[in-house]
Amino acid sequence: MPKKKAVNVEPETPFHTFSVEQVAEHYSTNTLEGLSSAEAAARLKIYGSNELQGNGGVKWYKVLWRQVANALVVILLIATALAFATKDFAEGGVILFIIIMNAGIGFWQEYNAEQTMEALRNMSSPTAQVIRDETRVTIPNNQAVPGDIMVFEDGDVIGADCRLFEVFNLETDEALLTGESLPVQKNLEVIEKAEQSLGDRLNMVFASTTVVKGRAKGIVTTTGMKTQIGKIATTLMEVDGNEQTPLQKRLNKMAYFVFLAAIILVIIVFAVHKFKYSNEVAIYAISVAIAIIPEGLVAVVTLTMAFGVRRMAEVKAIVRRLSSLESLGAVTNICSDKTGTLTQSKMVAVRMWLPSDGFYRMTGTGFVPEGDIFRQGEQKNEEFEMQEEQIPTGSGSDHYLRALEAASLCNMAELRRTAHPEANGEWTANGDPTEIALQVLAYKAGLAKPDLLEQGFRLVAEFPFDSSVKRMSVLYQGPHTEEGPGELFVFLKGATERVIGCCTYWRDGDVERSLQGEKGTERETFEDMITDRMNTLAEKGLRVLTLAYKHFDPPAGVDLVHDLVRDQVETDMVFLGLVGIYDPPRAESRPAVLKCYDAGIRVHMLTGDHPSTAAAIAKEVAIIPEDVPTKNNPLIMTATQFDAMSDEEVDKLAELPRVVARCSPNTKVKMIAALHRRNLFASMTGDGVNDSPSLKAANVGIAMGQSGSDVAKQAADIVLTDDNFATIVQAVAEGRRMFANIQKFVQHLMSANVAEIVVLIVGLAFKDDDGNAVFPMSAVEILFLNMITSSPPAMGLGLEPASETNMHEPPRSAKQGLFSFEVVMDMFVYGFVMGALTFANFCIVIFGFGRGNLGYDCNATYSPSCKWVFRGRATSYACLTFLLLAHAINCRSLRESGWTPQNLSTLKYNKMLWISLVVGSILVFPVIYIPGLNHDVFKHSGISYEWGLVVAALILFLMWAEFYKMIKRRVMKPLIIPTNSNLEMERMRTAMSQSDSLDMKKQ
Repeated sequence: MPKKKAVNVEPETPFHTFSVEQVAEHYSTNTLEGLSSAEAAARLKIYGSNELQGNGGVKWYKVLWRQVANALVVILLIATALAFATKDFAEGGVILFIIIMNAGIGFWQEYNAEQTMEALRNMSSPTAQVIRDETRVTIPNNQAVPGDIMVFEDGDVIGADCRLFEVFNLETDEALLTGESLPVQKNLEVIEKAEQSLGDRLNMVFASTTVVKGRAKGIVTTTGMKTQIGKIATTLMEVDGNEQTPLQKRLNKMAYFVFLAAIILVIIVFAVHKFKYSNEVAIYAISVAIAIIPEGLVAVVTLTMAFGVRRMAEVKAIVRRLSSLESLGAVTNICSDKTGTLTQSKMVAVRMWLPSDGFYRMTGTGFVPEGDIFRQGEQKNEEFEMQEEQIPTGSGSDHYLRALEAASLCNMAELRRTAHPEANGEWTANGDPTEIALQVLAYKAGLAKPDLLEQGFRLVAEFPFDSSVKRMSVLYQGPHTEEGPGELFVFLKGATERVIGCCTYWRDGDVERSLQGEKGTERETFEDMITDRMNTLAEKGLRVLTLAYKHFDPPAGVDLVHDLVRDQVETDMVFLGLVGIYDPPRAESRPAVLKCYDAGIRVHMLTGDHPSTAAAIAKEVAIIPEDVPTKNNPLIMTATQFDAMSDEEVDKLAELPRVVARCSPNTKVKMIAALHRRNLFASMTGDGVNDSPSLKAANVGIAMGQSGSDVAKQAADIVLTDDNFATIVQAVAEGRRMFANIQKFVQHLMSANVAEIVVLIVGLAFKDDDGNAVFPMSAVEILFLNMITSSPPAMGLGLEPASETNMHEPPRSAKQGLFSFEVVMDMFVYGFVMGALTFANFCIVIFGFGRGNLGYDCNATYSPSCKWVFRGRATSYACLTFLLLAHAINCRSLRESGWTPQNLSTLKYNKMLWISLVVGSILVFPVIYIPGLNHDVFKHSGISYEWGLVVAALILFLMWAEFYKMIKRRVMKPLIIPTNSNLEMERMRTAMSQSDSLDMKKQ
């Protein structure tokens, strides 16, 4: 029969709530015959190719445009044009060189970082197996269409989102979408909740995930950009990745202010000259404009960030975008993924419970089978660790050894120690993560599977793990004895509820007790005990597996290889015990989180794991207090709860949740948006494709370099090469250090500009014999001061080491930003004092020594009548030079004296700063005394006794600076506001107690 024409389906259609028959009817397909080739071709035209859209790669001209498209560069270009227009080619050439150098450095850094492949295009499988025309065929994956019957096998990359209708032991790795560290077992059961999270849609498989085990068939429901991975790609394209950072915004605002001030000053210059145009007036106006424009600022900012990039690389953080580095210092909230970021992404068996012995605790991490096993007895917590008894390797009770035999033999995982010299004998593992954890436990106990096989254990039959029964069993023959062949044993492991159902006995020491009511023992009592112990383990965030065994006596004439039936083998089992497995946190995660609290930064965990696991890990790494309950806790939510809340409801929360479990990509983006609405500065860390939209939406996206997907790295601003959460703390410290240093050198540069403006504007009052204004400082002197004298010390200030209180202060977003009231006040106060002292020296030379002789045409050439004007300019130039160099020491601290022995002793660690101070001091003399250079270029001449004025001005400035800082220390509020982890924990407890638990239950 001809099939009906397919219709377009909205991506929100909850196919996991549909039965297989409903999905087949929806797409007019047949699970046995598949689509016809003609129908598939028609649908391909309707739905489009099954591939992800990209942005066309990295555009070099866009990267270059980002380097020059800012207000300060535009102002410098205008200054360059004006300089060339008045034939002042030296000034114009220098400014143009600054612009080109800045653009070149920024372009090279960002363009190299942007050279990553379009990973989203390459994540889908290149081919797919489908049923077409009643035949199983292999097609290019981009030709798959909704309604196709797709076939999956072990190791396949799934090519589209599908509703399963046939599964056999199917497990898929969905970590890139959900963050879930364990493979997901799939089934066919219909799910009623339409808003179910991706990790719990067990009857669906998703494009770009991988088949870990088993095989299956499914009906393709969505393709291309409508798949779950496609939605992530769509979100990435919708998120504005070019939003300016706070520093960029503030520098642009400063540039507009400078531009406006330059225009006003130029108007003032022409107004004083009654708007009569002449070259002298134009040159003076340009000099004033040059004086107020911080020509070196763009270069200093760019070079400071480039040095910051190098420092970040040393702590294993690669900066992909220069502008993101300073943003780290403003971070108020870090939203972190769990798996592979806070945890090791390696399952480890850490607890075991046996009915006869009680609890056991295991040490060690990862795949390395090194660690100890301690018997704790029947306590349910850590309060009695002093009573622990270490179990020697290869020994223990019979019950203990039998349980470890079950863990070792009912296991297909393999541990190997690499023999390659470069690998340093590292341990590697192959197999299911939970089986690897059990195998490592067996190695620690001295019951490694290879050793047991050498002792004579022989595998007879295996019933592999089946998602429908959630257990696995093996039949082994024990070592041969003098009396004959060894005994037969069945070992069983799996989900507790499925294993207990197979048990009719439980092991109590050397006794096997019945669960059928003998001697007063009832199954319900036993199961209550098991449930209690399971809850004890689950409260620690552990995944619980159950072990069982039995002696096997096969019926006569039964072939142990071919005639065994699973249901008959897995009966009358003896319960052995429980094993708790979890993905342990990194050792450095908890200290790193506590350092975040000390720095006033809050940490959120957004993970695809189950709520109990997520909460337990969050408590262990100090994201939430250990003494708060897990249930009905507003600090802990599921994605279903959080997503169901409107933006208004989220904004009314006293505290945003610190743990969100079962996260989807949209949940993470919603959290970032909620933080932004609270005017908080958010960073997102992650490694999977599911993290990429939030990485791009966050103010600072931080991807994991080792375990991270290419998509996550491409979306992030910073990539950690060691996947270490603690590196983020170092990165934040570096961001704070750099921002503080930017404040220091901006204050230094702008103070110089203010000083120059004071000198030049007040100097308009002096007229020479021809009625023209006399320059207290020449344009070349100003440009030399801005570029050669002031910029190198400013670069040195940009390399200042971090202060001791750097990571014990709140994020700067809680303050007033780059141009705080104090910084602006300092700019004008220091600038005015330096300008006043400089102009005072000029006046003393002109009117004290030169008796007010201003000569004529002294702005252009030297003549005997210009003697005192040229000496006054030299005195002004020398005075301002040494004031600026001294002010660089002053700018190392906003309030503390820079001239104490302790502070001066740290100057040796900043080579750039002290070398620039020495070189800047030396350069004064050739500039003043070299013939031709002084008269013809700088428009000044050599001086002698005027040096006394320079020294006097320097002493007065230093005295004033120390007095000014002393007043600030006494009058202004302290800069340091203490923050610590204890205060943060108490604040979370308070927020939790104030929340309405009834509302939480409704949600």
